[in-house]
Amino acid sequence: MATIIKRGSTYRVQVCVDGVRRSATKDTKQQAREWALTMEVELKTGKPAETLVYTVGDALERYGREVSVGKKGERWEVIRLALLGRYALARVRLADLAPEDLALWRDQRLKEVSAASVNRELNVLSSVFTHAKREWRWLSDNPVHEIKRPKNPRPRDRRIDPDELLRVLDALGYSPDKVPAKKTQLVGAYFVLAIETALRLGEICALTVNDAVLDQRYLIIRDSKNGDQRHVSLSTVAVAVMKQILASGLSVDSATAGQLFRKAIKRADITGLHFHDSRHEALTRLARKLDVLDLARMVGHRDVRSLMIYYNATAFEIAGRLG
Repeated sequence: MATIIKRGSTYRVQVCVDGVRRSATKDTKQQAREWALTMEVELKTGKPAETLVYTVGDALERYGREVSVGKKGERWEVIRLALLGRYALARVRLADLAPEDLALWRDQRLKEVSAASVNRELNVLSSVFTHAKREWRWLSDNPVHEIKRPKNPRPRDRRIDPDELLRVLDALGYSPDKVPAKKTQLVGAYFVLAIETALRLGEICALTVNDAVLDQRYLIIRDSKNGDQRHVSLSTVAVAVMKQILASGLSVDSATAGQLFRKAIKRADITGLHFHDSRHEALTRLARKLDVLDLARMVGHRDVRSLMIYYNATAFEIAGRLG
């Protein structure tokens, strides 16, 4: 039972459950009563009182509304949160949430999507639960830490051979001797620039004339994946392609550019090639010319070890350097 005593302009409240005492000071008597009721529930159940009401779905919805807003990856995170909200896991009360519930969801998801996708969704869930624990006091533990994650597949090691490059550019209608007049041709210029610089498609689509310092042969990437601004040095080929892009006066967003690229791949009768494979190809080529620190700085990797995900020189290529 709670004891509430007025002291001056505030109220001192104390509760005792099974010999465990808690106390606090509140501005009003009503606040003191509410705190006492909440604390009694927590001492009796060993869990935050809010968890007796809120579900995983409530946490997903609140996180999307309060935390995802304004993030760089807001759109994709909100989509993932909505997807997670459609599963039975979302109806589980936080008070009852156990690692077994997440393991059941994980096994179900693995029948629908790849291990990499499941791990990305687990990352989102972990962020939600950590925030719910630290900021809202809806959880006492993060159950994601208690389950085994599926093993990610090996990183893609797709290379682009010269014949494939020519076929892709032909399907896009791109010519190194002409300024792009159509968006498909512009995407061709983007693909060449990506292979020369290891730029991501989104970074290329965001470039403006103010980002191109062509007299000094570099581009300014103002909003990269990790949030850092960086300068990307350009080869003579990259300078020429960037001049084409600027001269065209055209622009295309990354979603449309990706769609146009995928259609061109089909027309070229090429399988298993993604635009992002240009990054693997570019890093492997650039590694022949730059030392590892310069390469990491150019492509925006804070940890040089992460370059190994993209660096895919063949044994034959490495042997050729040995003499």
